[in-house]
Order: sequence, then structure tokens, then C-alpha cells
Amino acid sequence: MNQETNMTQGKPTQLLLGFAIPLMFGNVCQQFYTVADTVIIGRGVGMHALAALGCVDWLCWMLTSSIQGFSQGFSIRVSQKYGEGNLNEMKIFIAQSAILVVVLAAFYLIFGQLTLALFFKLIRVPADIYGMAEIYMRVLLMGIPAIIFFNYCSAILRAIGDSKTPLKAMVIASILNIILDFIAIFVLHLGIASAAIATVIAQCISGLICILKIKNTEILHFGKAELKKNAVIIKDLIRLGIPSAAKNITIGIGGMTVQSVVNGFGTGFIAGFTATNKLFGLLEIAAVSYGYAVTTYVGQNYGAKQYKRIQEGVRSAMFLATITSVLIAVCMFLFGRELTSMFISQEIPELVAEAKYISYSYLCTLSVFLPVLYLLYIFLSALQGMGHTFITFVSGILELIFRVTVSCIIAWTGYQTGIFGAEIVAWTGTSIFLFLHYRKKINACINPISDITK
Repeated sequence: MNQETNMTQGKPTQLLLGFAIPLMFGNVCQQFYTVADTVIIGRGVGMHALAALGCVDWLCWMLTSSIQGFSQGFSIRVSQKYGEGNLNEMKIFIAQSAILVVVLAAFYLIFGQLTLALFFKLIRVPADIYGMAEIYMRVLLMGIPAIIFFNYCSAILRAIGDSKTPLKAMVIASILNIILDFIAIFVLHLGIASAAIATVIAQCISGLICILKIKNTEILHFGKAELKKNAVIIKDLIRLGIPSAAKNITIGIGGMTVQSVVNGFGTGFIAGFTATNKLFGLLEIAAVSYGYAVTTYVGQNYGAKQYKRIQEGVRSAMFLATITSVLIAVCMFLFGRELTSMFISQEIPELVAEAKYISYSYLCTLSVFLPVLYLLYIFLSALQGMGHTFITFVSGILELIFRVTVSCIIAWTGYQTGIFGAEIVAWTGTSIFLFLHYRKKINACINPISDITK
């Protein structure tokens, strides 16, 4: 059964929703696993284990998001060639990107293990949770090839409009994750290592589900001829992939700067900060899903040279993103206190009150500015779909500057809850930057005579 979607025809709003909703369900399951995983760790192992997860949270984000950046960058040409109807060239891009993915897997595995101690020093991991944090990261790094494999396969499927297969993969992986976590902690008593072990096993399973779908999708098949080294295409893929990955790396560096400041505020603050960060993944789900939908939609229509249709689709996405983010924000104000409290155990009473206060305050602050983040994803994804990945890289640099600046001010003043502003300033400044560049690029496509850069 073919599940690919041609987004060059039909109503943009319906296409975007039809593509994004399966991804939302899949991401909900994935984030539900993250939430359940954190609850199980926090309740089953303790608040110090929760803080250990939190102190490396941005490091993990940088790792996985840079992988997603490469995968998303590599898949841009696939969606454009699919929209153009040039399936032969599309297969060559799929094959050449597969070669690059193998190289990346080896690099991430070796580099990550060798530099972990350096990163821990940079983010100032507290001594009382250092051992648990190191165990978690060492195990997770061993599973990097599986994580890269899944992200690559799912990106290729999304490029041709198939968001349902990644959904199935994430649902199965999430359920398996929770089951393995529960058994490993409460039955086998493996402690914090169980979270990483479960993640790696689940990524292996989800990757296999995606590769089976690719195997059964004839237009994605490639042979030895397509695998023959093509320096021009590899250079083009690297040009698209590196800026997307570098953008996420720079964002991650900014996040680690924030985390290094937070790590100096004590276990109670770290635990509360972690609780909200883990829950925040649920708030961000629709934004990520809309982003993938916009990238595929814009990529296919860009390949088909339907530029006004791109503009129409982005406007629809902006409307959907704004409505969705406002509804989520309202829910967080109403139920956020109870939700964040789920992560925090009662083992150390003197830390509980502080952790609960920090988690809910941080959640409310993020919720107020959630529409800004959602619009950031829309403009970022539209530019990626058109192939302007360098601009998205520059946006990552801006986020880094904003986060580091706020973090330095907070570290100097000692005003702990002021660290919440690092995210808000980064979102707002970057959204404005991306909107201005999107408007410039789409106008240049619609009215090429006005593009003075050509």
C-alpha cells in the first residue's frame, strides 16, 4: 500500500494537517515515553537520578538534534526531486546520503566516547550525580548508530510524504521503551542505565520498521549504480546537511551554557528545571510535527516551482501553529502544577518544595511564549524546504548568542529564576530573524526580477 503524498496538489491546510497529525501521534508516544521514563527514574531511582538526567539533558539534545539535522538536510533534495517527478535522481540522492550516514555513525560513536569527560567538565556536572550521568551517557553513545539509522530512514519516508510509517515505528518503540524501563528498574534493578538501554533497543526496532517500509516502496529502491561515489552529489548533500546539523549544535551549546549555570544552583533547582524540560517535550510536539510537514510541503512545491503555493501553505501553517500553541499554553496553566509534580519523588522533603516551585514557574514562563516558538519552527522549516540551510545555521548562531548572553547575566547577578528568560529571548530574536529572511526569499521566488542577489 502506497502511503506517499504529493503535496503539489490539493488544499494546503488539509495536506499539512494530514501529514502532521500522524507525526503528532507518533511524537506524543515518543514524548510520553520520555515523560514516563523520567517519572520512573525519578520515582524508582530517586531525585539524584532525576537531576543526573537533567544535567546532561542539553548534551543529549545536541547529540540527537544534530543527527536529525543531518537527516533532514540530506532529505531536502529527495523531497524536491519527488515533487519535480525526477525519481532517478531521487534514488541517487538516497543512496549517496546512505553512504554519508554510515560515516556519521562511526564518527559520532568514537568522538562522543572520547570527549564525554571534556563535555562534563564544561557543563559543570555536580560531583554527587557525576557517576550516574556518566553511566547514562556512555550507554546512550553506544547506541548512536541505531539512533542515526532510524532518523535517516524516517527522514527519507517523510520526504515522499509518508508520515504514517514513522508514526507506527515511534508508537511501537515508545511502548517497548516503557516496558523495558519498568522491568529494568523495578525487577532487574539496573538503575539509571536502564533508561539508555531501553532507548537504544527501541531505536533499533523503530529503524527496522522504517527500513522494511523502504524495502517495500519501489520508488525508493537503489542499486550498485546509485551507490557509486558521486562527488558532486555528496558535496551538495554535505552543503545541505552540515548547516542544519550545525544549527542544532550551536543551539545545544547555548543550552549547555544555560545548563552549566543551572547546575550551580543545587540538586533541588536542577530537579525542578529537569521536570519542566522533560514535560516541555510534549508542548513542542505539534511544533516539530508542523515543521516536518512544512519542510516536505515546501520542498515538493519548490521542486515543482509552485512558489505562490508555498506562500499559501506557510500562511496556513502559521494559523494552525498559533491556534495549537495557544490551546496547549492554556492547558499548561490549568494542569501544569500537577503534571510537573509527577516527576518529583518525596525522598528528600527539604528539596521537594523547591523543585515543585521551580518546575511550575518555569513551565508557566515557557507557555506564555509558546506561540513564538511555534512560528519559529514554521519559518525555519520553510527555509529548509527551499534549501536555504545556511540561513537556518545562522539562526542557530543567534540562538546561541541570546542564550549565552542571558546565562552570563544570570551567573553574574545570581538571580536564579532569571535563567528562564534565556529560552524566551532566544525564541523571540530568532523568530524575527527567520521571518524576515523567509519573506525575502519567497518574494524573490515569486518576483525573481527583484532578487538583487542574482
